[in-house]
Amino acid sequence: MSSDFEGYEQDFAVLTAEITSKISRVPRLPPDEKKQMVANVEKQLEEAKELLEQMDLEVREIPPQSRGMYSNRMRSYKQEMGKLETDFKRSRIAYSDEVRNELLGDDGNSSENQRAHLLDNTERLERSSRRLEAGYQIAVETEQIGQEMLENLSHDREKIQRARERLRETDADLGKSSRILTGMLRR
Repeated sequence: MSSDFEGYEQDFAVLTAEITSKISRVPRLPPDEKKQMVANVEKQLEEAKELLEQMDLEVREIPPQSRGMYSNRMRSYKQEMGKLETDFKRSRIAYSDEVRNELLGDDGNSSENQRAHLLDNTERLERSSRRLEAGYQIAVETEQIGQEMLENLSHDREKIQRARERLRETDADLGKSSRILTGMLRR
């Protein structure tokens, strides 16, 4: 099961990287190529949504005790998807503003602003991705520590059960000794 999920994760990562790259290139393309790029990005966004749905279905089939980590991943992927959609909308707005400016004969000053805005968004996306990766690493480390603690608690439980059993045996032996001594005293 987790291999299917990991395969979907890899596909999602590749797809979102392509989408991010294409979104950042939209403002710099000639108008006819922009239309094609916008249509291509819309198609890839739909594919990414379908991948998220597949991953969500996989998470639902995971046993409840190990579902938490995958659920956290899904939340971060959904947030990433929302950010991509927002960036794409901004890019499309920039694209429509640029088309309007071309039709109205405005100068290219606003396209420079849009380009700077897109570069800022790309940098924010990269920072967010790095934070997500760091958060994921912390989650993995926390899971490993939790696993080690559970193993230690299991060993401690076994020791306590063995000690309890020895105590019962000792109590039984003391009871026998007490009866023997009582019998000896009567004689």
